[in-house]
Amino acid sequence: MIDRAEQRRGRAEEADALLQLLLAKACDALGVPTEGVALVAVGGYGREELSPYSDLDVMLVHAEGYPRIDELAAQIWYPLWDSRTKLDHSVRTLDEARQAAASDDRVALGLLDARHVAGDSHLTLQLRSVLMADWRRTAKSRLPALAQACRDRASTVGELAHLAEPDLKEAYGGLRDAVVLRALVASWLVDVPHPVVERARRDLLEIRDALHEVAGRATDRLVADLAGEVATGLGLSGRDELLRHVYATGRTLAHVCDVSWRRVESLMTKPPRSRRRQRTGGPLLLALDEGVGQHEGEVVLMPDARPERDPVLGLRAAAVAADRELVLSPAVCARLATSAADLPEPWPREAQRLLCALLGAGRGLLEVWEALDQAGYISRILPEWDAVRFRPPQSAIHRFTVDRHLLETCVEASSMVRDVRRPDLLLVAALLHDLGKALDGDHSVTGAGIAARVARRFGFNEADADTITLLVRQHLMLAQVATRRDLEDPMTVDMVVGIVRSTETLDLLEALTYADARAAGPAASSPWRMRLVGELCRRVRSELAGGGEGMWTEAPPVPVPELHQVVGVGRLGITVTDHHGDLRVSVAVPDQVGTLSTVAAVLAVERLAVRSAVITSVDGLGISQWTVAGSPPDPVRLRDRLAVALRDASDVVRRLAARDSSTTPRVASRVDLLPGASETATVLQVRAHDRPGLLYDVTAAIAATGADIRSAHVSTLGAECVDVFYLTDRHGAPLEAEDARTTAKSVLDRLSF
Repeated sequence: MIDRAEQRRGRAEEADALLQLLLAKACDALGVPTEGVALVAVGGYGREELSPYSDLDVMLVHAEGYPRIDELAAQIWYPLWDSRTKLDHSVRTLDEARQAAASDDRVALGLLDARHVAGDSHLTLQLRSVLMADWRRTAKSRLPALAQACRDRASTVGELAHLAEPDLKEAYGGLRDAVVLRALVASWLVDVPHPVVERARRDLLEIRDALHEVAGRATDRLVADLAGEVATGLGLSGRDELLRHVYATGRTLAHVCDVSWRRVESLMTKPPRSRRRQRTGGPLLLALDEGVGQHEGEVVLMPDARPERDPVLGLRAAAVAADRELVLSPAVCARLATSAADLPEPWPREAQRLLCALLGAGRGLLEVWEALDQAGYISRILPEWDAVRFRPPQSAIHRFTVDRHLLETCVEASSMVRDVRRPDLLLVAALLHDLGKALDGDHSVTGAGIAARVARRFGFNEADADTITLLVRQHLMLAQVATRRDLEDPMTVDMVVGIVRSTETLDLLEALTYADARAAGPAASSPWRMRLVGELCRRVRSELAGGGEGMWTEAPPVPVPELHQVVGVGRLGITVTDHHGDLRVSVAVPDQVGTLSTVAAVLAVERLAVRSAVITSVDGLGISQWTVAGSPPDPVRLRDRLAVALRDASDVVRRLAARDSSTTPRVASRVDLLPGASETATVLQVRAHDRPGLLYDVTAAIAATGADIRSAHVSTLGAECVDVFYLTDRHGAPLEAEDARTTAKSVLDRLSF
């Protein structure tokens, strides 16, 4: 087994010996002292990490007024040039070195690794001391520019973990970022997991050494023509195994960089300590959800949280972090991976909902999922992920590894959750659609079998699991048919109709097709391809609509609780019961415009998250059944708070506004009137990102227009709410067309505020 680390050190020692000899000879020849002058190795040479064809990065440092310094430098550099040694050199005084470091981040990073080679060691020690002190003193002002340089480099070169021919040094997550992490540690502002970073850095150095050996020259780009030989030199089976190793290493370094830069950003923007915190000395911990809080820009577990007793706590923390685009604390990720209770099979509905909320969080999903994956938690909740992790793409149209492509598809799908009736099914299908690429055969077919098992394990019923399975099995079908078949031929449309069978499934499959193509890259999502898919879906949708299918019909029967169970003094009553692991709150209030919004506000202030609700009117009472998540409330206390709010809702509204002040929806809300959905009411459909107080805002906006909510059907699917309201005027008739449009605009304006 080749010990390349020892070889790198050996090359550095040989270079040291040569430079020591050259300096001694030059000083003797010129009759100048060795005191006041030193040869210093910087950069990779300073770290003793010379690959076979690396440059020697050397600085000749001298005291002010040192004699004949130019001649001395020439007598050192010329023999090196004559021997064809690649040399990056400079001659500077201490002050000049400080000025160069102050004006150029790359120079500053290289000098942080300065190492004495020859001459006056006290001068080198002084150089290291002043440069390190300067770096620590100015780091806060310099790090924003360094962070931007890293972002610019990532944008230009790409990410090491996703390039077909990765640049081991310049790509994001490569060797240059490992140097940046060392500089962050040297600033004393943040810490990084040193063993993890060093292991990843050594792995990349090993690969670069093997690449130099195969190429016979200095190069950092792992081109396809050389990858096979490099893999052989490292004892790997071939290019795919080598790339998976590169991607895994790059992903690790990129993740540490992401977390570190987030912490730096939090440090830079952290407000001054409040007087209260100065007195108590305690950290500010903000509660976000049950067992989950925020501390200095990171999502953490509350002190009383017990992941070993609460199997859904990990998903709850992940969903909160992704939704708010916060860092999930590495310590929390490690704790979840090692000590979280196993989820029962099938998953409880709350776990399923939280997973869909995580998948629908947009770009916030990526960093949270990566953190959990690095810690090992993803393998626990989705073992099938292990087979596609870091798997290289097999097609040139794909720009990401298989696992990252699946997450990017979820991100793309999250922007289309308003366009489908079941966003939860779309998001889960996006996550699972390429899992079959880990197996031989048609990945759509093998993936469908995996998806069927996983969907049932996630707790979906048979019908929903079958839909997810169909979406995975057919996720390439629309694009293939649109680009390969004659859309004018009725048999083409009939074939697709026979597969999807319903408009709802077609909507899901079309959205998945767009998300998959956009995540793959420009070649897969060309305007031509997407236009053909859209045209095919338009024709299929028209054919399905011709069969008489409609999205909504008259309101289904509403289950009404026994009035004697809920109606109390003053015709106001509340009961709280267990309902399949959630809570069911049944409420009866006098039926009048605006009472529903008050009930919704009280439930939100009590931190009861609405999962579904069914609302109707019976004998002058507004009867509602709310399925909620949260700590079981005291029915008497809840009734008393509701009674006060019905008389004057100003306090509960103020409390709700204060709680909701930091919430921002990921996707613009959508409000639609559904003409023809009912003959006896105006039907209004609202699609929005779930948040505390959402239902209050919608119902308050409706009440402000004077419309009456005859019945409502509220559903929370992952992080998305799909709410349908049957509205009438004060005479119990459907709203006039102009009034209906005004009501819809009022709701949209309220949600957009």
